[in-house]
Amino acid sequence: MNQQSHMASYGQPQPGYQGYHQQQLAYDNQHMTGVPPPQYGPYNGPVQGYQQTAVPQGPLRTVPGSALPPTSIPPSTTAQQPVYNQYGQGDVHNGPAVPEQMQRVPLSQQYMSGNTLHSGSQPMPYQQYAPSLSHAQQLPNQMAHMQITGVSSNSASPVSQGYGPPASRPPTATSLPPVGPAAYSAPPQNVPSSTPQDNSLLQHPFPGQPSPVSTFSSPPTSIGLTGVNHPPSVGMQRPPTMHGQPLPGQPPSGPYPPQPNHRSLGPQPGMPGAIPGAPTQGFQMHPAPNQGFVPQQNGSFGQMRAPQPNYATPSTGAPNYSSQPPPQQKRLDPDSIPSPQLNELPTQKKTRHRIDPDAIPSPIQVIEDDKSNRGSEPFSTGVRGQVPPLVTTDFVVKDQGNASPRFIRCATYNIPCTSDMAKQCQVPLTTVIKPLATLPADESHPFIVDHGETGPIRCNRCKAYMCPYMQFIEGGRRFQCAFCSCVTEVLPHYFQHLDHTGKRMDYYDRPELSLGSYEFLATVDYCKNNKFPNPPAFIFMIDVSYNALKSGLVHLLCEELKTLLDFLPREGNAEESAIRVGFVTYNKVLHFYNVKSTLAQPQMMVVSDVADMFVPLLDGFLVNVNESRAVINSLLEQIPEMFGDTRETETVFGPVIQAGLEALKAAECAGKLFIFHSTLPLAEAPGKLKNRDDKKLINTDKEKTLFQPQTSFYNNLAKECVAQGCCVDLFLFPNQYVDVATLGLVTYQTGGSIYKYTYFQAQADGERFLNDLHRDVRKVIGFDAVMRVRTSTGIRATDFFGSFYMSNTTDVELAALDCDKTIMVEFKHDDKLNEDSGAQIQCALLYTSCSGQRRLRIHNLSLNCCTQLADLYRNCETDTLINFFVKLAYRSVLNNSTKTVRESLINQSAQILACYRKNCASPSSAGQSGSLDHFRGRLAVNRIAMELQSQTGQLILPECMKLLPVYLNCVLKSDILQPGADVSTDDRAYIRHLIASMDVSETNVFFYPRVLPVHKMDIDSDDFPVAVRCSEERLSKGGIYLLENGLNLFIWVGMGTQHDLIQSIFNVQSFGQIDSGMVGFRLTRIFLLSYLALSLD
Repeated sequence: MNQQSHMASYGQPQPGYQGYHQQQLAYDNQHMTGVPPPQYGPYNGPVQGYQQTAVPQGPLRTVPGSALPPTSIPPSTTAQQPVYNQYGQGDVHNGPAVPEQMQRVPLSQQYMSGNTLHSGSQPMPYQQYAPSLSHAQQLPNQMAHMQITGVSSNSASPVSQGYGPPASRPPTATSLPPVGPAAYSAPPQNVPSSTPQDNSLLQHPFPGQPSPVSTFSSPPTSIGLTGVNHPPSVGMQRPPTMHGQPLPGQPPSGPYPPQPNHRSLGPQPGMPGAIPGAPTQGFQMHPAPNQGFVPQQNGSFGQMRAPQPNYATPSTGAPNYSSQPPPQQKRLDPDSIPSPQLNELPTQKKTRHRIDPDAIPSPIQVIEDDKSNRGSEPFSTGVRGQVPPLVTTDFVVKDQGNASPRFIRCATYNIPCTSDMAKQCQVPLTTVIKPLATLPADESHPFIVDHGETGPIRCNRCKAYMCPYMQFIEGGRRFQCAFCSCVTEVLPHYFQHLDHTGKRMDYYDRPELSLGSYEFLATVDYCKNNKFPNPPAFIFMIDVSYNALKSGLVHLLCEELKTLLDFLPREGNAEESAIRVGFVTYNKVLHFYNVKSTLAQPQMMVVSDVADMFVPLLDGFLVNVNESRAVINSLLEQIPEMFGDTRETETVFGPVIQAGLEALKAAECAGKLFIFHSTLPLAEAPGKLKNRDDKKLINTDKEKTLFQPQTSFYNNLAKECVAQGCCVDLFLFPNQYVDVATLGLVTYQTGGSIYKYTYFQAQADGERFLNDLHRDVRKVIGFDAVMRVRTSTGIRATDFFGSFYMSNTTDVELAALDCDKTIMVEFKHDDKLNEDSGAQIQCALLYTSCSGQRRLRIHNLSLNCCTQLADLYRNCETDTLINFFVKLAYRSVLNNSTKTVRESLINQSAQILACYRKNCASPSSAGQSGSLDHFRGRLAVNRIAMELQSQTGQLILPECMKLLPVYLNCVLKSDILQPGADVSTDDRAYIRHLIASMDVSETNVFFYPRVLPVHKMDIDSDDFPVAVRCSEERLSKGGIYLLENGLNLFIWVGMGTQHDLIQSIFNVQSFGQIDSGMVGFRLTRIFLLSYLALSLD
């Protein structure tokens, strides 16, 4: 934003300025009777032609924060002096860098009307300023150019008062005799909170009004200008506010609410301002007829101020001289934007309080404290119910009987003993399970246990697997189940004697007895049809329509697959992967390729009957990469040439999945389909879709239909894929609407992943696409998986969240499960729990490895139980709570409006915090505002509990949940629950699918991104600088910041960045020469790759 140059001082020094208690002089240097003394002197000194009174001059104030001495400006230079503005370039946009810069000129002040002259016996009428006519940034500029003018006695009275450009009105010819020196000047920066006043200056109160007793204080430093009333000086009576029908063009009464987007407003047409020329009496500021006021913009000065002392309500605008009674007042919605043309808007009775950002708990501070306190020592899992470090902390885990938090994280590690207690606190009992999570190199991977043909040791009743919680009795001949208390005989080959503590002698030799996570080799009884599975297969299905070829996708993909096939998942230290591969291309028809190793050239077979899909060949379609390397490379070279001249724009989608499914069925194996698709499937075929994108449905009851599939075809197809173990990974390259909500359904229910590249161009987006493809192909994955969660008596798993399919209430079925996917489980009470025994959870995942081996991965976790709410709140984890709230909300949008979902989140969060304040906080801090209605009301206005303050001004939040309001506010502002105008329907559906399987660390950074100050980076160090809070106010105009949310990287460059820094990073001379396209490539080479490497590690 363009700012005016700084001015050395506010204006002409005023007599007796120190102390704010100078005497008000009348025309003859005497006290004025019945007229309140003005609070401030005039800007820019007295107008030329005024007769100065010989009184001592006080020193001038300098620019806040400057080192310039006070100076005096001659009156003759008033019109030519530069306009003073307190903010430097960039301060308004990014927030002030120095607190002293936030002192603001008051908006609503009293002044004496100059329409008519009054004798000494008659008090001079006075009134208040009208609300601001333009952006708050223009206020100092307009005041600097303002002249004292007037109108003749026979001229029309002003409609209202306002500010405008100096040349917006012609000069007034009428001139009135000069009066004594005006006393209008900006207040000093440092003013005592109370200043003694001469009793002779006290104004007599109006009839029926008590004498004022308030004191004067300097304006707040971090509050906006909209709707602000400064209190009068001590001893001054506030004038009455006149009501009546507003005159034409008069602004509505009451403060203008803040606007959602800040933008700089120049001089508005039809908004007259002060008139340069001969000085006359009074102020003359007439807006054009029917011209409203521009509302105060938000974003640069914060929210509206709170009610000031001695003022019951905010300013009601310009007074009305009509004798009619005032119109009936209505409540002003603080979130609405009043129209400038309305002539009836009520006074807002309650103004919002702007919260001090420094009073809100800082996520960065919490993260850094946890890193310093818990990141240096290993985290041992041997203690039951121990809360792990935050997901943002780099720590080492030692498995000593409970699963690592990388595999299982809980919302609370201390479960209520009764269901009534759980209902009272409303804290969800949930766990986030990531069964195949990737572990750091310095942590041991789960051991594989092989019990031979007998298989894993299990409980006879509940079928729980052997774990450290099983109690061996009768000398080791039997064991009692920790989940159902059933006693089971120990098989002879598994028998072992007990030591004096009751532990088996081989306790530390068997992973299932001493570790929280391990694997069993499954027997044939755990396989389909009692037959060991074949190694899985990967099928690459490439869209060869016109759009895919034009964007460069086909050529780029075929070139990359030549080398990518060398990195297929392999088992342990195996020399080559056992996974077989196949290739299909499609547009309106499908092309299958025979790449058998005995062929000299690949063979293509076309299937045009897409209504009844089948696989035209069995032998030669799925092959070993190393055996058919030459034929595969030849095929990948020919595909771009074969379809290079195509003009086919229509595609099919449903038959493509059917073809891959039939191929896996014929090969009797599980596998994954990699589908590269570009357009909405409009061709006549099963699964044909239509364009149903309609943004008019947003924020309506029918908005939920945008997230629902438009046909049941893909739902039925997903069931067939899960039954076969056919997972679908979808890479989308749309240029327009493709209905992600429908196309992604099969991917969602089979445990696959969706990647979206809107307006894809190989040159600009190719690197990002290839990185995603490499990671997707190479990551650890399990096929044809089934997961079941068992719990001890007293609780049970009732609900599941994630990308999977469920045919019953207990088993989670997944066609494939990779190392990035999570399943969230919610538990409910079905009986009372015991504090002594606690609660146990066991997750068992049955899957097929990439080598075709059937395995069982077991994760165990033991939690504490409590009868006191304080113990529960002391052992909660906010990051897991947010992960649950997000997934619950994003699933709820399928059946409810987004408004209902937001209210539900707010109410449950309010209940959690209100319960803590009522039952756990000290009486002194809880005060009288600990009720649920108080919390819900605060949340409804501010969306989060940032203002949940007691009468002592403290935030009453649990230590483990003090970031809950901040994080929840981020969720409420997400694109799913509160979409912006530039967020497409496909983007919202894509994000919803993405969040469904995110783990705790991913949702943490997605909703509260990391903001790293690049300009503070030490090139000689491997560590990145400490992140700053994710707020625009924290960005410096002279800095460069990297914002990362796990999906995207953004570079924010301040306009005041040093040229040397811009030159060293962007290789250009100035800020204006930075090319956004060049930034991505150059910064990636400089430091983004190293940052990503550290983040992934």
